[in-house]
Amino acid sequence: MPNVRRAVVTVAVASIAFIASLRSAPARPPAREAESALALTSADARLVARFDWAKKQALAYAFDDDPVGPWYEAALPGREAFCMRDVSHQSSGAQALGLARHTQNMLRRFAEGISESRDWCSFWEIDRYNRPAPVDYKNDAEFWYNLPANFDVLDACYRMYLWTGDRAYLDDPVFQRFYDRTVTDYVTRWSLDLDRVMKRPRFLNVRGELDRDKKFKFFRGIPTYHESRDEYAVGLDLLATQYAAYQAYAHLQTSRGETETARAFAKKAADVRALANGAWWDASTKTYRGYLRTDGGFEGEGGTMMLYRRAAADGPQMQAALATFLARVSTHTAGVEGQSHHAEILYRYGRSDEAYAELMDLTRDDKPRREYPEVSYSVVGAIVTGTMGITIDADSPLLAESEGMYVDRVITTLPGLTKETPWAELRHLPVHANEIAVRHDGLQRSTFTNLHGPALVWQAAFPGRFEMLLVDGQPQKATIHEGPLGRVSSSVRVIVGAGNTKRVQTSS
Repeated sequence: MPNVRRAVVTVAVASIAFIASLRSAPARPPAREAESALALTSADARLVARFDWAKKQALAYAFDDDPVGPWYEAALPGREAFCMRDVSHQSSGAQALGLARHTQNMLRRFAEGISESRDWCSFWEIDRYNRPAPVDYKNDAEFWYNLPANFDVLDACYRMYLWTGDRAYLDDPVFQRFYDRTVTDYVTRWSLDLDRVMKRPRFLNVRGELDRDKKFKFFRGIPTYHESRDEYAVGLDLLATQYAAYQAYAHLQTSRGETETARAFAKKAADVRALANGAWWDASTKTYRGYLRTDGGFEGEGGTMMLYRRAAADGPQMQAALATFLARVSTHTAGVEGQSHHAEILYRYGRSDEAYAELMDLTRDDKPRREYPEVSYSVVGAIVTGTMGITIDADSPLLAESEGMYVDRVITTLPGLTKETPWAELRHLPVHANEIAVRHDGLQRSTFTNLHGPALVWQAAFPGRFEMLLVDGQPQKATIHEGPLGRVSSSVRVIVGAGNTKRVQTSS
């Protein structure tokens, strides 16, 4: 016994010394600031200044030298952490800034965290020490979790696969397990399948007695991103994100050659969308309902997320949702978490003037909470995908063979410039193994340079109907596209070799 007692004392002294050493340890050394070659030039000095601010701010949040691996802040400032929702929403801007390995590392951390002991949830928020953030996690029975999160991460993984071409998103068993468990076990455990989602209780999978004074038990499985109401059984934002996740899963399975599974989940996605556009649509007010309460009644408005997830039915419902959204946007009163994505939505539905106004409001010097990480990353993302209209579009195997020059994805540009921006050029944008540059002169001419990397396919699109487009001065038959809300665009596909530049303009 004396030896045991001496050993215990020795361990205790060592533990005290270790804790003391932590308290007296020097502060974390200054992190090396991440770098990015991404650059915007334009006659619009204000747009360039706002882009430069967003780029600098976003890069200041990126780190390399922590136990969790490469990461960027994607949570409330000061937590030194990243959460599932914010990473998913910041990933497009991060990709443009060259932070692909940061995003993949964080998405993989979430993927590896999925566990049956947490009812197929992951860790909502992970800190730089590679642990569930203590502010949101106590143990597997008590933790904070918003149920759209798994679906959000799955959708982000697919989008990052399109942008990077990194097959780890397809082949890594950690990612595969996360995708498979999310669309099956997670859905079943939390009663999110179509047979039960409209009748589900608010609280599920509670361990022991539900104690409303313990927030982790109380908020374990919030069925929406709206966190302040405990009588909501499900939010429309959850269904819209589930639709996007099923679509993403179907595309991932197509890329892996699993055509039957892809077909099944494309059908599941369509069914979720049909529900969202059916029971959740209020014909009397011409709005989407936002939340289903446990008493069976609806309240709130949910059209914004339906637009964001491309889930709104084309036609009167989409038009009405956009009108409601525009009315809300015009007030500039939304919190920055929501407003961060207004410009992206507006560009998507052809409202470039309003999108530009949102970017300017979100980045003004006196904007409250402008330092929230989601703001800077989303501004970069909206300028890339909206102002410059650069997107990665996946072709089905059939289209890849018949129209896509035997490639499964193309880089599409559709300028979103306004009168404030007569021309703009974005350089050193990473896509797959390439770096590209895109310049738009108004809505009539686009120039594409393959700065580095193998030959690729560029789809140059312009708003309007044109029978012919000029490719380096030579007429080429255009393909006419009729998009949502009757928006018409015309495009041609052009092969751009390494180091080459191509110019396409409207015939007018």
